[in-house]
Amino acid sequence: MPKQKTHSGAKKRFKVTGSGKIMKQQAGMRHNLEGKNSDRKRRLNAEQVLSPGDAKVAKKLLGH
Repeated sequence: MPKQKTHSGAKKRFKVTGSGKIMKQQAGMRHNLEGKNSDRKRRLNAEQVLSPGDAKVAKKLLGH
């Protein structure tokens, strides 16, 4: 049977950690940055663990 291809949109958006968790970039860092305070920008810039329901779908798209 042929191999399943990785979803090219998913591989650009998600990263799998060594322990198998799926990480994503927090939304809200693209524009209007002058109006956000530095604490908020620092929090938004950090990567976040994907919720369990979304992680299940993302793992399937990534072929894990």
